[in-house]
Amino acid sequence: MEALPSFILAALALAGSPGPNTLSLAAVSAAFGRRVGVRYMAGLVLGMLLVITIVGSGLQSLLFAVPGAAPVVTIIAAFYFAYLAYRIATAPPIDAEPDTTKAPRWYEGTMLALLNPKAYAAMAAMFSSFVLVAGDPLHDGLLKAGVLVLTLITVDIAWLAIGTALTSYLRDPHLSRIINITFAVLLIISVVFAVML
Repeated sequence: MEALPSFILAALALAGSPGPNTLSLAAVSAAFGRRVGVRYMAGLVLGMLLVITIVGSGLQSLLFAVPGAAPVVTIIAAFYFAYLAYRIATAPPIDAEPDTTKAPRWYEGTMLALLNPKAYAAMAAMFSSFVLVAGDPLHDGLLKAGVLVLTLITVDIAWLAIGTALTSYLRDPHLSRIINITFAVLLIISVVFAVML
């Protein structure tokens, strides 16, 4: 348990840094409002819980041991991230009652988390670099998973707040287009960096 403070700091650094999940959450909440952002965040958290389960149980190693699986997953992820970036970039300015019919749904947040290469790399680093409960792999894994989920929720709330704070600027059509395109470009850049890891 002496490693717990270091584990939490590392989790905050990895989860809080700009990446596909955090940038898409800020972009969705900025472009479509807080209510849509909260639902999208719930999907991201569910997706990350699945990523944590996949990594913590060792399924990730089995999945990527299948010949040709990694490139196929990378291509699917690239197309999905490009599609999401396009939707963010082309989101209309926010009205008093924003049109959320084109907003990403919660399950799209889940899919984004599951296709995010940074998520797998970060969780693999967290699970392999720390031992919180020596001699008991099950309790060690469960404690890591619990701390990671709480950290992810905390970080996601902060990114949601950042996006929501930008909502007032998105009522101006010109400024709205600039902010949405900036978020879309940052999302694509974050994916490129995540894939290069």
